[in-house]
Amino acid sequence: MLDYIEVEFRSGRMGYYQNSRELPVQPEDMVIVEVERGEDLAQVVHMCVDVAEVEAQSGDSKILNIIRIVGDAELERLNNIVLEEEKASKIFVETVTRYPFEMKLIEAVYQYDGNKLTFFFTADGRIDFRLFVRELATVFKTRIELHQTTGRDEAKRLGGFGMCGNQYCCSTYLKKFNQVTIKMAKDQNLAGNLSKISGPCGRLLCCLNYEEDFYIEEAKGFPIIGMCVEVEGKRMVVFKIDVMSHKVFLTNDLQEMISLDIADFNKLKVLDIPIIEKC
Repeated sequence: MLDYIEVEFRSGRMGYYQNSRELPVQPEDMVIVEVERGEDLAQVVHMCVDVAEVEAQSGDSKILNIIRIVGDAELERLNNIVLEEEKASKIFVETVTRYPFEMKLIEAVYQYDGNKLTFFFTADGRIDFRLFVRELATVFKTRIELHQTTGRDEAKRLGGFGMCGNQYCCSTYLKKFNQVTIKMAKDQNLAGNLSKISGPCGRLLCCLNYEEDFYIEEAKGFPIIGMCVEVEGKRMVVFKIDVMSHKVFLTNDLQEMISLDIADFNKLKVLDIPIIEKC
């Protein structure tokens, strides 16, 4: 059975393809592939994809083939396509001003064979742009698609550098967005100032998801928040843990605060007090 190859289109869409012609493709190669309406250009991102993964993602969709590896002439044509996309963007911006809604254009992407032109935009709420699409189709004389994107999609398309100094994960290697929750921030003691752990997209940083498993595993040896213990005759409650420094932070009714190493904390007497009576 043939292995599948995963590619990424210039629009950011991912797809699975068969190399039935046994072309000598390698990761990061640019290739021409079959699409629903003609041919398009894509980049190889993953070789030998498991069949089960393809079936889970594609369902009953037909798996198409890689046609050929991109040559110098086709790369030259790509440069011309980029220029046409810039012209299309200007026409889009000029045209939308005649309609009673606001749309922020993110990017215009032509299919390699010119059979489709896709505009990616952001807007507040849903927009009925049927008449607008018809006018664009008349102007460009090709199939028009409009995709309303989110802040995370916009960040991925535009790219940039995060507070870590590296390029955005979503615009480099991250193939799909994983759910990032406030619980992850709390698990990592980072929920105090959400603005500091939010990306330019306005959502929580994707990298919070990377270390979540580590924090959950390490926290198994730590007390739960709200546990009451006796410290030198005083009743104190756990209000924070730090798995990286192996410390437990305690406080009491007088707002006195202390920190203990987890080893020292484990020597304390735990008070059997119902949650509602805890400090």
